[in-house]
Amino acid sequence: MLYTLLRPLLFKLDPEFAHRFTFSAIEQASRLGLLKHAAISCQPRNVMGLTFSNPVGLAAGLDKNGEHLDVLASMGFGFIEIGTVTPRPQPGNPTPRIFRVPEANAIINRLGFNNHGVDQLVENITRSNYQGILGINIGKNFDTPLEKATDDYLIGLQRVYCHAHYVTVNISSPNTKDLRQLQFADALDQLLGDLKSEQTKLAQTHGKYVPMVIKIAPDLDGKQIESIAKLLLKHCIDGVIATNTTISRVGVEHLPLAQEGGGLSGAPLTQLATKVIQQLHHFLQDAIPIIGVGGILSAEDAQEKLNSGASLIQLYTGLIYYGPSLVKDIAKAVCVDSEDYHLQQ
Repeated sequence: MLYTLLRPLLFKLDPEFAHRFTFSAIEQASRLGLLKHAAISCQPRNVMGLTFSNPVGLAAGLDKNGEHLDVLASMGFGFIEIGTVTPRPQPGNPTPRIFRVPEANAIINRLGFNNHGVDQLVENITRSNYQGILGINIGKNFDTPLEKATDDYLIGLQRVYCHAHYVTVNISSPNTKDLRQLQFADALDQLLGDLKSEQTKLAQTHGKYVPMVIKIAPDLDGKQIESIAKLLLKHCIDGVIATNTTISRVGVEHLPLAQEGGGLSGAPLTQLATKVIQQLHHFLQDAIPIIGVGGILSAEDAQEKLNSGASLIQLYTGLIYYGPSLVKDIAKAVCVDSEDYHLQQ
């Protein structure tokens, strides 16, 4: 209710300023003891060898540097994914680079992996008190040539391995030049082989196995999805996130700001992401779990992703439009047995 009242005011602000302002306000409320903790749980789900208290997670991008883990934990997420983080700090693309399309409950961003670098992210994690399941999303620096991209991903994997419950390999952002080419054929085969080999070495060195998942784009045809699925199976990848933002503007072409470059998220992505999940599920046949993300703005959207084959779901744009109560609403809906649902405030 409070967020519903505040949203018109926040939407009058520049999106990046509103993002920083909101987190600053939440952090201050937490320090003053004004922030209520929503401990949400239902029948635990075991996915990738990890036990999730509930299937509703936070997608990467909202907390790129892992600076707000403690306050995010208070919102009741079953897991939190931070990043995308790159080996070296980078400013991202020029501003303005985030655009709201409220007529479509959508956002366009062309941030370009702006982050403080993996060393700062690790430092932020070690300072936090967060005890829940943490995913860390890794990418390549914008100025690393595509043929050297594997080096960046290996650095990221090595640096975050000890601090993550799972690691996401982001090869699907539309905002880093040519990055999406890594999703295809020989490039993906080589990348997955090198990462899987490093994961095995790290597991032996550290005495623990950290699952690795791949995040793919929604702008793929059936043959491309089948090819990716075969390579995921070939290299025994632990999971797949479907999907990232879309470069499509179908259905929103006429709306203000819709032609801004970047990845589109929110309601226009809902069915596109769900279709990719359905196709992946068809090819993977439950051999590899799917984390569904893209256009989840309601409990019904979340349930559709789960019914289509996702084991877990993640939120981002839905939080911008509907606030933290969306986490609670979805968790309550997808925990079908009321005896399995507990909300403590």
